[in-house]
Amino acid sequence: MSWATERLDQIKAGTVDAPAVVHTLKLGLLDDWGPGWVRKRWEPHPEVMNGDGSMFGGYIAALADQILAFAAMTVTPDEAYFRTVNLQLQFLKVAWARPLLIEAKVTASSRRLITVEAEFRREDDVLIAKASAQQVRLEKENG
Repeated sequence: MSWATERLDQIKAGTVDAPAVVHTLKLGLLDDWGPGWVRKRWEPHPEVMNGDGSMFGGYIAALADQILAFAAMTVTPDEAYFRTVNLQLQFLKVAWARPLLIEAKVTASSRRLITVEAEFRREDDVLIAKASAQQVRLEKENG
């Protein structure tokens, strides 16, 4: 178990406080995870919707960055951490004020780079968006 998988267990169990940014942006956390994958159900909030009831694209990007980071955590060793160096998002349908099921998985992992992909679906299985990212793996400094 690494610091990252221990943190994922705490998040899943609801025994950890979310960072302020998660509260501020109303991102929520995650529902479940395993080696190489994570998932969550996200409930929309009126404060992050456009005037017509659709979701703001930049907000979906924030959700993507978060879920892709959670997926990267599933393969991050104890002596390392990571940062997003590339984030891509493809919108396929307009996301209205409906819950989203968000799943992400690790598609490749090397000594320096973790590649992750995510899908955003409505509860009726309609695909809303796809995201991908690369996370650069960095070594923790001692002291």
